Amino acid sequence: MKRKIKMGMVGGGKDAFIGNVHRMAARLDGCIDLVCGAFSSNPKKSKASGKALFLPENRVYTSYYEMFQQEAELPEEERMDFVSIVTPNHLHFEPAKLALESGFHVMCDKPVTFNIEEAKELKKIINKKKLLFALTHNYTGYPMVKEAKAMVKLGRLGTIRRCIVEYPQGWLATRLEVTGQKQADWRTDPNKSGKAGAMGDIGTHAENLLEYITGLQITHVCADLNTFVKGRQLDDDGAILLKLQNGAKATLLATQIAAGEENNLRIRVYGEKGGLDWSHENPNTLLYRTLNKPLQMLRTGVGKQAQTTQAAIRIPAGHPEGFLEAFANIYKNFAVTLSQQLEGKRLKPLNLDFPTIDDGIRGMQFIDRVVESAASNKKWTKF
Repeated sequence: MKRKIKMGMVGGGKDAFIGNVHRMAARLDGCIDLVCGAFSSNPKKSKASGKALFLPENRVYTSYYEMFQQEAELPEEERMDFVSIVTPNHLHFEPAKLALESGFHVMCDKPVTFNIEEAKELKKIINKKKLLFALTHNYTGYPMVKEAKAMVKLGRLGTIRRCIVEYPQGWLATRLEVTGQKQADWRTDPNKSGKAGAMGDIGTHAENLLEYITGLQITHVCADLNTFVKGRQLDDDGAILLKLQNGAKATLLATQIAAGEENNLRIRVYGEKGGLDWSHENPNTLLYRTLNKPLQMLRTGVGKQAQTTQAAIRIPAGHPEGFLEAFANIYKNFAVTLSQQLEGKRLKPLNLDFPTIDDGIRGMQFIDRVVESAASNKKWTKF
């Protein structure tokens, strides 16, 4: 890279959890600088947030409309290269669309849009403008997840037969949304979150992780969605039977009412020759099981590992790498790819390892089909 990549941000103002996560992740490798932002729909809050981040006053905007217009008028060596969108679901599409139409590359939080029609419209603009678009399905950024994907691709498990992916949380076991808790408020509001609750919020992470590791797409779903907390408008629990491309079968559980659970994302993948087991709460370990042999425990940075795994490791073995580093791996690959594009260089496959608009469309399609299946008397709904 000849220079740092310049980032703007929409959303993520003072006291916003995910905005700060994105900022920390973006600067972790020293290749991205935050240069501007429209941090809130409230102009005063946006200005205060920019001041707290030590940004120049004239690069802190009162709206993303103002930001895209004024940034586009700056000399190329000054204006932002891409924008990171860290707003609630219903506020992803408009800033992403306007950013792309203004010639800026985009990093967006998931799920990509409020509905699949919006996601498909973004893809048309991305293709027309030839811009980069990344989606922060951050769990694909963990080194041992990348190692699992590489092992499946190399045939270490043989033909995939059965997958089990689960994401239990307990933070919405009570009606937290009526207490003024901001994160609970918008995630349980169908006008802000979309047609799915837990399945849209964390179920899409499980879906993306399953397809990423196995390289297999979901073809059919049979879903059961539930709302256990009285008065809640969206699902807070769900379980799904899945069929995959090669005939493999999978089960997916996503629940936010599992009292006492934190973020216990786990995936198990079984083939004809062996199986893999990875857990988000112990991310440096990948369990590898084979027929008639002892269990093998693979550890981040120990022994010979795939190139994609090695590229995602920053510190010596035994030191924990986690949530922020996984986010940062997506930002790093995006920034390196963007730098290659800006310099007119050939894009390297190693750095193209980040979720794209196509992953976003798969996520929206997943939500649609799961909600459709849950409301149907049919056993299977075609994906």
